[in-house]
Amino acid sequence: MLQGQGLLAEEISAAPLLLGYILLILFLTGTVMGSFLCCFAGRFIAHESVLKGRSHCDFCGHVLGAGDLVPIISYLALKGRCRYCGHRISPRCLATELLMGLLFDAGLLRYGLSFSLLRYLVLICILLILSLIDLDTYLIPDRFHIAAIVNWAACLPLIAWEEGGKTGLRAAFLSAFSVSLLTGVVTAAVMLLASLLFDRITGKESMGGGDIKLYFVSGLYLAGWSAYLCVVFSCIIGLITSGLMKKQKIPFGPSIAAALVLCLLFGDKIVSWYLGLF
Repeated sequence: MLQGQGLLAEEISAAPLLLGYILLILFLTGTVMGSFLCCFAGRFIAHESVLKGRSHCDFCGHVLGAGDLVPIISYLALKGRCRYCGHRISPRCLATELLMGLLFDAGLLRYGLSFSLLRYLVLICILLILSLIDLDTYLIPDRFHIAAIVNWAACLPLIAWEEGGKTGLRAAFLSAFSVSLLTGVVTAAVMLLASLLFDRITGKESMGGGDIKLYFVSGLYLAGWSAYLCVVFSCIIGLITSGLMKKQKIPFGPSIAAALVLCLLFGDKIVSWYLGLF
């Protein structure tokens, strides 16, 4: 059953076939976006134009045909290798396509057909791009923080109208704006102070400026205890990632992004369950 309070949420929940159809469309859309964004990140890192030039093999340079570009299916059919040179294609492509398909569906189940779903879908696309770039460069370009902030600001009045109605629009907007901005500032400030303290004690850099800015972004999208939960989750995910990669220094942006998505999907329920223990 849909948990979202968005438009047509009740109607969709009451019609399993309609729900299944929308989930299928969203899953396919997510896989396509995952494929495109993976290509986007690769070209961004290589300083290539994203809008010009056809997709090609990164190893032999052969232009890819339509049969090579079907998300998930092409990778499995070609057994993870280039059709033309036989070079192995990174499994990251398959993982990215599958993950985005699942996250698109999870968003519908959480938010229903709503402006909150729209904001969520745009945000996870931005988070995917910056995570892929951070994995290879250890940098998060400011333009992606700005894109996330613009998405938050653009959707905020729409969500306020959806939740507060026309009569309570102004009050709902001002409340959401002030709470989100305050949460973002406090989250970023606390993590900046913690990072500076850790750096001073250990003599090593713990987080970069891009990570602190991403914590600010996470605070904008979350509220209250969910923002604190995001910090906890990101640290846990970072420690697990460090252990799996067997590296002392890892790109931390993907951990923050993963924690933010988890909190957007399940944060409210986890916080409610935890507070209910007392």
